[in-house]
Amino acid sequence: MVTLERICFSPHYHTRESGAVAYSPSGSRQVIEGLPQIFWTDGTPWREANLWAVERVTTGEATLKTVTSNMNGLLNYAKFLESRNLQWFEFPVRKADRCLVLYRGALIKLRNVGGVSPSTASEYMRNCVKFYKWIRAKDLLAPHVALWREKSYFIKFFDQVGFERTLSGVTTDLGIPNRRRLGLTLEGGLLPVSEVDRDRILDFAKANATPELYLMMAVGFFTGMRLGSICDLKIDTLERAVPDPCAQGLLRIAIGPGASPAVHTKFEVTGQVWIPHALRNALLEYVQSWRRIEREAKALPGNRSLVFLTRFGNPYGRRGSDQSSAVNVEMSALRKSGIASGLVALRGFRFHQTRCTFGTVLAQVALSACADVSVVVAMVSDALLHGRNSESTTFKYIRFVQAMPAKQAISNSFMSAFIGVRFERPRGE
Repeated sequence: MVTLERICFSPHYHTRESGAVAYSPSGSRQVIEGLPQIFWTDGTPWREANLWAVERVTTGEATLKTVTSNMNGLLNYAKFLESRNLQWFEFPVRKADRCLVLYRGALIKLRNVGGVSPSTASEYMRNCVKFYKWIRAKDLLAPHVALWREKSYFIKFFDQVGFERTLSGVTTDLGIPNRRRLGLTLEGGLLPVSEVDRDRILDFAKANATPELYLMMAVGFFTGMRLGSICDLKIDTLERAVPDPCAQGLLRIAIGPGASPAVHTKFEVTGQVWIPHALRNALLEYVQSWRRIEREAKALPGNRSLVFLTRFGNPYGRRGSDQSSAVNVEMSALRKSGIASGLVALRGFRFHQTRCTFGTVLAQVALSACADVSVVVAMVSDALLHGRNSESTTFKYIRFVQAMPAKQAISNSFMSAFIGVRFERPRGE
């Protein structure tokens, strides 16, 4: 199986001495921790893709986080190539037999059946095009090889003054349109769950999931923190929580790169989030449990301060990331178990919906207590640690809550209209 490994890349320079090549560490170039590299099933590296990653990080063309995302997309492409016994440089004359065209068709089929989201399919294809543009720039493929057909596009818009402007660019015929779902959605294109379903999900997780996943979901539902922040939550962060003088029963904890201790946040935003007093106490009680102590004993010294550790003593998430493979595995098992038990709320449930649910409940309570929308936007933005220039993201919660009464009224009207209507079998059957 194709794998993606994260290595410690230590730059070296080579010299030739007495007919032999010697390598020595470079003192002027920075060591890169967690550089993504792809390896085929037989253990050999995908040299071209790995070199692309190294060059982009070392030259400053892209951040390590961006390169990791691109390499994850290429990992999916590499798995496709091996499953079809194809080579990445196979571009025969017949267009339908080219590896990129075949991959594009496979992604579209997978998207149509719900295997991947529309945005993911578009991103995977876009990563491949970026890689092959670099391949072409480095002359690693013959110039006559037909990779794709380029086409121009033009976008017309009106600026703030009212003048019509036109943007132009060049795209390829391999692009996959991102067909987003219409309607009001929140962060990540997700929707919240109701408070009733939230409690059902938590009750089911407490009885059927690991204590770690249950507590993580509780933190997501009642603090709105992203998964990356939850995985990087420190014990000292909880112990240094302070009461909120304006909200009885709520504490404030500091997270972000500027907090002490630092806790990962998206866009490196530093701020304070609410946490219920009872939840904080439950987390500290878990930290003192024998289960958690055994995991801490297996952990490296730098990880022992984390609240959540895997059974091997490792962090649930990679530092600086908002993703967690360990949580994804446990969430998949929880969904399967919940669906088998008849819990419909877990069908298609994603961890990030815990944050969407918190933001929606907070906006609903705030709007009921304050009619000034600007004040509510500021409050929700502070609680969710939305960075600068993120008012549009925050306002999605306000619009969603404001639309709820209208949706409920429409639903009630339809139900009233159809009550008492008898549907008879058409004649001739």
